[in-house]
Formats: sequence, structure tokens, C-alpha cells
Amino acid sequence: MADLPRLRITEIFHSLQGEAHRVGWPSVFVRLTGCPLRCDYCDTSYAFQGGNWWEIDAILAEVAQHATPYVCVTGGEPLAQKNCLALLTQLCDAGYSVSLETSGALSLEGVDVRVEKVMDLKSPSSGEMRKNLYTNLALLTKKDQIKIVIATREDYDWAKQMLAQHRLNDICSVLFSPSHGKLAGRELADWILTDHLPVRMQIQLHKYLWGDERGR
Repeated sequence: MADLPRLRITEIFHSLQGEAHRVGWPSVFVRLTGCPLRCDYCDTSYAFQGGNWWEIDAILAEVAQHATPYVCVTGGEPLAQKNCLALLTQLCDAGYSVSLETSGALSLEGVDVRVEKVMDLKSPSSGEMRKNLYTNLALLTKKDQIKIVIATREDYDWAKQMLAQHRLNDICSVLFSPSHGKLAGRELADWILTDHLPVRMQIQLHKYLWGDERGR
């Protein structure tokens, strides 16, 4: 008998979506373990290691316990586990509205077309800018989002350059997010307004509600 597909999971929890287009909606989060990046501003380093092996059927059963139509698959870097693609498809098949939070360093090829992708572009202060996989831009659609975390003025100027160079807002919505505790949201808001940028600013709602508490 063939082994059933499994994934290493750090946590599955019910909370409010703190970012992107679904901000504020009650959602189930499936946080996969492991990430090939080490961003300086990472706030989920506890997901780099550990976790437990779950079969996909068990993941779906746990998600169903929370009675919400929204599921966010996140990490770590979820696409670092090959069975993530199967999980995304099975969640969609089960009728959930599924989003994927990904670093942008691994290919989006093979991600179910029904999934809403929230893809990072890593800014200079992340320390991982060289790992941005720009070929992913061609795999995004209007329902997807590009997120850039900004911790410094250098990050902002770089993000503004990327916006123009790659015509990012013609691809999908672009989110500029101040790095929590490193850049004041008001300062980023003023820069965006001064430059009349066609981007959406976001803050991490969950940080303002629960701080760094896990499972929130």
C-alpha cells in the first residue's frame, strides 16, 4: 500500500486574517514547517524547524472543525514541501476559499488556479533580495497580490523602483507593509501619499490585536 501524502505542520489555528485582501475575516491558518530563506525581519522563525507530520485527510478534518470558508496556507515557506500543491488542490476541491502566502523565492508553477496567491518580493533589508524569482510575476493573475515588507527608506525606494520597472500594479494589487516595530505605519503612509503611488498600504492587524502571541 502506497504511503499517503503528508506534510510537516507547525500549527493549525483559527484567527482573523491579518493581511492582504481578506484582512479581518475569520480564517483557518495551516502553517507549514520549514523555509529556505532567513529574512532579517521574519516573525515566524519558530516555523523553521520542528512541527509534526500530518496526512492531508487529517489536515482537512482539522480545518473543518473551525467552520469557516476561508483557509490560508502559510509558513515558513509552504511551497518548500512538494505535497503543498496537493493540499491546496484538495482544500479547493472541498469548497474552501484558499489563499497561499509565499516568499516569492520558489516557483508558483503548479499552484491550483483557484488559489489566491499572496507573493512577497523581498526588499533589501530582508537580506534575501537576491532570491526573488521574477519569473513568478508571469504566473500571477488579477486576483493575486504582491506584498513588499518595508523597514527602511532604502526598502521604500527599491519598492518604488520595482513598481515602475515591472509595472507591478498592472499585474495585480500591490501591498506595501511596514515592518512591525521597525518602521512606523504613519511614515510609510506619508511616503506613499507624497509619491501618489498606486499601491495599497497594509498593517498586520493581528500584531495590533495580539502582538507576537502564537496561534493568533
